[in-house]
Amino acid sequence: MIVPDSGHLALVLLLAAAIDILFGEPPAAVHPVVWIGKLINVLINAAPQTHRKAYGVAMALCCVFFAALLGYSVLYISSIPGIPRVLALLIEAYFLKATFAVNCLLGPAKEIYGHLEANRLDKVRELLPIYVSRNTSKLTRTQMSSAVIESVSENYVDGVLSPIFYYTVFGKLGLVAAYAFKAISTLDSMVGYKTEPYRELGYFSAKSDDVLNWIPARISVLFILAAAFILSLLPKKQGKFSPINSIKSALEDGMKTPSPNSGYPMAATAGALGVKLEKPDTYILGALYPPTEVKDIKRVSQLIAVASGFLLVACAAVIHLAGIYLYP
Repeated sequence: MIVPDSGHLALVLLLAAAIDILFGEPPAAVHPVVWIGKLINVLINAAPQTHRKAYGVAMALCCVFFAALLGYSVLYISSIPGIPRVLALLIEAYFLKATFAVNCLLGPAKEIYGHLEANRLDKVRELLPIYVSRNTSKLTRTQMSSAVIESVSENYVDGVLSPIFYYTVFGKLGLVAAYAFKAISTLDSMVGYKTEPYRELGYFSAKSDDVLNWIPARISVLFILAAAFILSLLPKKQGKFSPINSIKSALEDGMKTPSPNSGYPMAATAGALGVKLEKPDTYILGALYPPTEVKDIKRVSQLIAVASGFLLVACAAVIHLAGIYLYP
C-alpha cells in the first residue's frame, strides 16, 4: 500500500468538509455508517438472554473490527498504482465525510426553529424525541429551544469533532481510526442505554464512548470559545456572544451533567450565548443567565458552524505541519 503524505491527508479532510457542506448525507444504501448500523442490528437480534454484558463486549469489538477494516480497505483501494490522484482523493474524502456531519447537525435545528417561529408546538414535540432523550409532551417554548441548543452543542463533539480529531491524531491511519470511533459512537446511540433491554448489552459501548469522547469534549471548549470571539466582533443582529463567559461557564458547569463529557460543550455554549440551558429535573447550566428564546437556535447554529470551521482549518494545519516536522 502506498502511504499518503500529509498534504494528501489534509486535502482529503478539506474535500470531505466540502462534500458535507454541498451535498449533505449520502443515500442510506451507500452510507458506510448505515452499513455499520445494519451490522449492529443483526448482532442485537442475535443477542442471547444470558451473559449479555460479555456478548456486548464481543459485539462492540466485532463492529470496531468491521469499521476499521472498512477504513483500511478504502485506503488500500485508493493507493492502488494507476488510480488517478483526484479519484483517490474523492474516494477517501467520501468515506471520511461519512464519519462526520455538520450539515446534518444544523439542519434539524433550522427545521425546529421554523416550527417554533410558526408556533407549531405539537410538530416540535413530535420531532424533538429524535434528537433529545426527554419527555417532550409538557415542554414550554423556552424548554424546547433549550433542548435544541443542548442537542446541537452536545452533538458537535460526537458528530463532528471526535471523528475529525481521531483522523488527525492517527495520521496515515486516520481514516481507520475515524471509522473505529464511529463504530463505538453508533453502538452507543443504538444500545448505550441504562434501561432494558440494553442496560447490560450496551454497557461496554457506552463506557467506551465516554472514554473516546473525553478529550474531544474538553477540546470543544476551545473551538466554541474561538467561535464566540469571532462572532463577538461582528454586528450584533442576533445578540451578544461572549468568549469570556464561554470558558467561565465551561469551567463552572462542565461537570454538572450525568455524562462526563456532554456538559463541557453545552456549558461553553450557554456562556457564549448568555442563556440558561435546562433539562428538567436533571441539570441547569448557566443558571444566572436568562432563559433561552427561539432566536437563540439561530445563534447556536452560527456558533457551531464557526466552531466547525475552526476545527477543520486547525486539524488540516496540524496534519500538514506534522508531515513537515515529524515525518520529513
